[in-house]
Amino acid sequence: MPTFARRLLLSAAAAAFLLQPWHSAGAADIDELVVDWAFYNPVSLVLKNQGLIEEEFAKDDIEVRWVQSHGSNKALEFLSADAIQFGSTAGAASLVGRINGNPIKSIYVYSKPEWTALVTTADSPIEKVEDLQGKSVAVTRGTDPHIFLMRALADAGLGEDDVDFVLLQHADGRAALSRGDVDAWAGLDPMMASAELEEGARLFYRNADANSWGILNVREEFAAEHPEIIARVLAVYEEGRKWALEHPDELAALLAEEAGIPVEVAQKQLGERTELTHNRIGAEQRATILEAGLALQQAGVIEESVDVEAVLDELIEPSFGEALAD
Repeated sequence: MPTFARRLLLSAAAAAFLLQPWHSAGAADIDELVVDWAFYNPVSLVLKNQGLIEEEFAKDDIEVRWVQSHGSNKALEFLSADAIQFGSTAGAASLVGRINGNPIKSIYVYSKPEWTALVTTADSPIEKVEDLQGKSVAVTRGTDPHIFLMRALADAGLGEDDVDFVLLQHADGRAALSRGDVDAWAGLDPMMASAELEEGARLFYRNADANSWGILNVREEFAAEHPEIIARVLAVYEEGRKWALEHPDELAALLAEEAGIPVEVAQKQLGERTELTHNRIGAEQRATILEAGLALQQAGVIEESVDVEAVLDELIEPSFGEALAD
């Protein structure tokens, strides 16, 4: 994005936030921003690689530190511990986190992915979700693949007690499937695409609509105290997102380098299963996340006493995206 256009975007964002009922403590009150990056958030890779957030806040003498999130569960742990200010998760995972007391606000959409499916080996007899009864499944609890798995089991008339959950981080789950230590895996890209291309792994159950959005979150306290900082970070996020859209080959090469995977694997993830054309969080994301939350409640994962819609309203904060152009 040209510097002039970027300044216009930042000015518009700042002007919009003057009208918001937030109390701003100002950039002078912080000396470090801690931002996560993740293989499942391609825009974060662009920002980290190009130093765009560092460039934006250099004039304020604010240092930027990057922390890798290996899954939504880790991003939520970091946010809960106040170890990061900006964390990348799936939308449904953010909802479950908020229900469990994590004081976060979801403020931005970085992707519309189909980043999870149920995966087994090339020679496995498993063909459908019902075949998982009595089988072992690697899964990372508190992530979109976990939520996806729970919904798939419920739709098939199965529950958590009908399968053996093997709790592993995503990369370890892929490795366990490859070794034959588990019968199936609730996968996540780019590891899932790698397993497909390199080992012939099969995605035996897919449902793109049950993948919840890629969402950027902040702590509620930080949102209240630093709306100007958030506006500026989101403006830079927009710069990175637009660069990613305009440079798909370079983005695939960057993901391949960072993740240590062949570029063909990165191209499969980004070209076939990742859409980067959204930014503002609103009604469309709310509907998808609500559907996931209600499905989890019906499956017994979320207690009946929880008002899922009310918690979702507390979670989603659309005002931070109002200054962003399409």
